Amino acid sequence: MKQFKTLLIAAALFIGATSLTNAQSKIAHINTQELIQSMPATKAAQADIESVRATYQADIKAMKQELDTKTKRFDAEASTKTQEENEKRYFELQSDTQAMQEYAADAQQKLQKKEFDLLKPITEKAEAAILKVAKAQGFNYVVDSTPGRGIIMAEGKDLLADVKKELGF
Repeated sequence: MKQFKTLLIAAALFIGATSLTNAQSKIAHINTQELIQSMPATKAAQADIESVRATYQADIKAMKQELDTKTKRFDAEASTKTQEENEKRYFELQSDTQAMQEYAADAQQKLQKKEFDLLKPITEKAEAAILKVAKAQGFNYVVDSTPGRGIIMAEGKDLLADVKKELGF
């Protein structure tokens, strides 16, 4: 009878351990930053963003050159103008400087919005592909292994190649 109890306990432990092993979640990892950077749509979006950035920088540079020209003219002509004229020209320079700064700030905001608008669908497409591949391969969780995200990888399935295949590149 004692052997039967021991056998029964051993069987219960074996079944419990087996079911615990089966109940464990499958976890994979992927470097989402690397995935998104390697997508062809990202490269096209970055080229578009750079084009817009270059346009804004050229505009700001032209405004700065014009402001520098006005400042030099102001300094050169200050002694030949009246106090009232100099004050008027000084306020005009300040106004131009403020307008340039506002344009630069507005350009930065517009550039950030454009970057967000262009990259959002790319990110959503990548996430959908990750979910599809993970589900097809039976993974319960996918961890982002992008450096700096706080995840240190020891082992686990890397889905990067499979997701790239799913996306067609």
